[in-house]
Amino acid sequence: MRFLKKKFAWAIIYTMLLASFTLYTVLDTFVITRVYTAVQAEESDSNGDTAAEDSETQLTEAGTVSENSYSDENISITITEYREYDTTIYVADVQLSSVEYLQTAFAQSAYGRNITEKTSVIAAANNAILAINGDFYGSQTEGYVLKNGELYRETSSEDQEALVVWQDGSFTIITEGEVTASSLLESGALQVLSFGPALVMNGSVSVSESEEVGKAKASNPRTAIAVVDDLHYLFVVSDGRTDESEGLSLYQLAEFMQSLGADIAYNLDGGGSSTMYFNGEVINNPTSDGKTIKERSVSDIVYIGY
Repeated sequence: MRFLKKKFAWAIIYTMLLASFTLYTVLDTFVITRVYTAVQAEESDSNGDTAAEDSETQLTEAGTVSENSYSDENISITITEYREYDTTIYVADVQLSSVEYLQTAFAQSAYGRNITEKTSVIAAANNAILAINGDFYGSQTEGYVLKNGELYRETSSEDQEALVVWQDGSFTIITEGEVTASSLLESGALQVLSFGPALVMNGSVSVSESEEVGKAKASNPRTAIAVVDDLHYLFVVSDGRTDESEGLSLYQLAEFMQSLGADIAYNLDGGGSSTMYFNGEVINNPTSDGKTIKERSVSDIVYIGY
């Protein structure tokens, strides 16, 4: 009898330890914040104001701004709203004098696990003129993380199609398992976005309707980026999941971007993450459940700014 009681007690202890370990693993994966690398924040002046705030004032004075456009000597942005496939789509047509104005930024200015902020918050902190949500690197444990010429994660997601932005502003689609992140950096990669898939390659649609089933299963809010020609880009966000806006399939998104003249187009994190920020405001209607219009917090953004 004593042996059975002892055995039963050890079984209870083992079960409790297993449950505790499982709970910790879940919390560590999805909740506990871990900062691996901090990105240097903007310096403050003697009054506690940030350099970003000063820069924002200068940009407003230097650039010509309207409800749907921004232009200065280096950056030209025009926002156009489309209605296709029973869906509202926002397109930012961007032309730059240099790729240095196409940048990425981390939530809370830090690379790590479970570090998130709203797209608009990250954008404002980085004095972005235009911003969209990025690849949400933090929701994955694999996939290259190379931002603004700095390599943070070298672990590949073997068959993952990733988008590379080069020093000359051109785009390339690569398969992560076929090339290392270090070699990309050495060859002049400034950004690697790891989500996918590629939507348009060499001006031709590169996804099929059957591929949609495995990737997203339904029409959704979408975010994508494309290059048209030298230093000419498209930032695209569609609404979805509501009575007013159905959302797009990957194939519909690809066809739409091809119609705009995209040479290479790439799908970024979508659904509730899909957000476009312009001139200090969110201009689309982000939603996760189709009932509440609300931004989802994300790991990173792609933006245009100084």
